[in-house]
Amino acid sequence: MDRTPAPVSDPVPRLAVVANPENRRVALFEEAVRTAGLPAPRIVPWADVLRARGADFAVDEIVRIDSPGENREVDRMLRGAPDPTRVEGSARWYAAFVAAVRSLRGGVRLSDPDDLAVLFDKRLCHGVLHAAGVPVPASPTSGPDGLPVRGWDDVRAAMREHRMPRLFVKPAHGSSASGVLAVEAGGGGRIRATTSVELTADGGLYNSLRVRRYERERDVAAVVDALAPDGLHLERWLPKASQSGRAADLRVVVVAGRATHAVVRTSRSPLTNLHLGGRRGDLDTAREAVEAAGARWADVLGVCEQAAACFPRTLCVGVDLLPAIGWRGAAIGEVNAFGDLLPRLTGLPGGGAEGQDTYAAQVAAVSRGFVPHGTGTPHA
Repeated sequence: MDRTPAPVSDPVPRLAVVANPENRRVALFEEAVRTAGLPAPRIVPWADVLRARGADFAVDEIVRIDSPGENREVDRMLRGAPDPTRVEGSARWYAAFVAAVRSLRGGVRLSDPDDLAVLFDKRLCHGVLHAAGVPVPASPTSGPDGLPVRGWDDVRAAMREHRMPRLFVKPAHGSSASGVLAVEAGGGGRIRATTSVELTADGGLYNSLRVRRYERERDVAAVVDALAPDGLHLERWLPKASQSGRAADLRVVVVAGRATHAVVRTSRSPLTNLHLGGRRGDLDTAREAVEAAGARWADVLGVCEQAAACFPRTLCVGVDLLPAIGWRGAAIGEVNAFGDLLPRLTGLPGGGAEGQDTYAAQVAAVSRGFVPHGTGTPHA
């Protein structure tokens, strides 16, 4: 398959965005388009797509597919649950989201439907990365033939058989750390899990902005058993580098094959997501630590570009990079389809997006006459 970008024939791109119109992502993208001097993009609401079971685009429209999140009505239509804070229902969300993406007709996509289907299944994504030689944490659930996880008993068995006393248990179709548990086995068979999941007295699971620990195995088992019907992915918990005494990782945005933006995320818990109390670290300090460990910063960014290259028909992805202790080596934790929400963050020196935020970098790539090859129509 030819993976080189295809030129856009119209010198003035006609842009359209499938999104929730009120979302700040749309405002940031519109601002980038306006600053570039391009015509305002046509906004196609996710709610309209779901109600009409599709949407049509002109053959020369360049279509950005943005996150359907943070909209109660859209979440209800996708997940089937009236309360968007519930963790359960991610398998139904995934099936509905993939079907909705495939219902878009015409236009030229900046995100490929098949890529999105893989990116929103952590098991498949891990398998694709591993097959391409991208360094990833060990996982017994990787790929389409990975170990099925039907509940806590299967997790316990995998911990024993694969010698994984510390692992992450992740909903296969989750995002923003929803439902993720960092599980540790201690002496005497003790189990502890760190997670943002709130387990209520009636057995319901809710997303919380507070990270908590469950010290009783029966509570951990209850959470895992409730999540298992939606599909679970298991990964070895790799010890990460630290910055200022806090665990650190990086979100690296890759646009048109190049690492353009990066932010260090630090936390006192295993979950570094900024909305869960993580803090932005210092990127210069991270780069200096990498070089002090005998590695090249360009090689670190190259690992992220290698991961993004597994999805050549998608213009932009956010790559979660897990630096090893001492900043010696790194692995890829996840690749995110909608990982570009980093307001006010400007581009990396030498990355081709200096002075631009993540949205401006994408608009600039399209303005230069390039879109991901092969995104004209959804795959069957």
